[in-house]
Amino acid sequence: MKLLKVKKSSDMELDDEKFVVAMDVFKKAKNILFVAHYKPDGDALSSMCAMIELALKMKKDFTAFVKDPPPEQFSFLPNIELIKSEKNWKDFKEFDLIVVLDCGQLERTALVDEINNRIKSQTVMEFDHHPKMYGYADLELRYTTSSSTAEIVYNFFYANNIKINKRIADCILTGIITDTNNLLNDATTDAAIKIVSKMMLYGSKYSAIIEDTLRNKSLEGMKSWGKVMSSLEINKKYNLAVSVVTEEDLLDSNVSNEELEGVANFLSSIEGVKGVLFLREEKNNKIKGSLRTIVPGVDISVLAKKLGGGGHPKASGFLIEGRIEKLKKGWRIVD
Repeated sequence: MKLLKVKKSSDMELDDEKFVVAMDVFKKAKNILFVAHYKPDGDALSSMCAMIELALKMKKDFTAFVKDPPPEQFSFLPNIELIKSEKNWKDFKEFDLIVVLDCGQLERTALVDEINNRIKSQTVMEFDHHPKMYGYADLELRYTTSSSTAEIVYNFFYANNIKINKRIADCILTGIITDTNNLLNDATTDAAIKIVSKMMLYGSKYSAIIEDTLRNKSLEGMKSWGKVMSSLEINKKYNLAVSVVTEEDLLDSNVSNEELEGVANFLSSIEGVKGVLFLREEKNNKIKGSLRTIVPGVDISVLAKKLGGGGHPKASGFLIEGRIEKLKKGWRIVD
């Protein structure tokens, strides 16, 4: 792996020199691949859409890939129709720059073999705010104190004097809002709030984005939230709130996984618990776990990492194999 030489700095400090080096790499690229994690959230999608807007402005050849189709609730994002969920390229070697967004774990790109076996002429650039699991990029733009990857993308634009239009502003605002739970969780910083204000000055409508991203539940979706609430129990040993929804629950209510986005954040407001674990059955014998806490001094990512996942101290997740089985008291996971 060839690491691009830039001045060393903490991953907690913004480094304008690194942003300038990244722009130089971007300018020289002839064919770019944008990648974000599977089951993309608002931050991943909005960060990618903002970078696509830059590529369009610079008339770059590019492909945007996410393994899973973007959730319908983000259909308002500019350029989202350009994101594909199929590997429709003839040869991965045709890309001289791979830009990975919001993805600290290489496995979540669904391109492990391709990226690990890239040739010398290919550069991997990573924009991310998650703690580093292990290095795979040639140039890391990783700032773990940033509210979101979208905030890092904004700082990249700002450092390189890229003009912000309403389309970019909509992307940046969406990424920050969705990853801070509407500016309510611990990831919300003074810097994030200032950037949100700037995006509104560029024409982005805060209320409209809230409507699209947070107030978008159907009647059936709200009923499924009711099932989540009814399954809620407190593990007194660890003072952890636990809730479960099975694939059967979703089939019965005809609700997609998308409509359950935000459940874990909502549950984290339960008084008196140290954290929340929300388990959701998915297809192909998979279980998605979402972990949240708002308690100072509690790092919920420790548990996520032990289960093969990762994330932030206050918001983490994991994916394991198995099915959820209901017991007389509680649940258990079976193969």
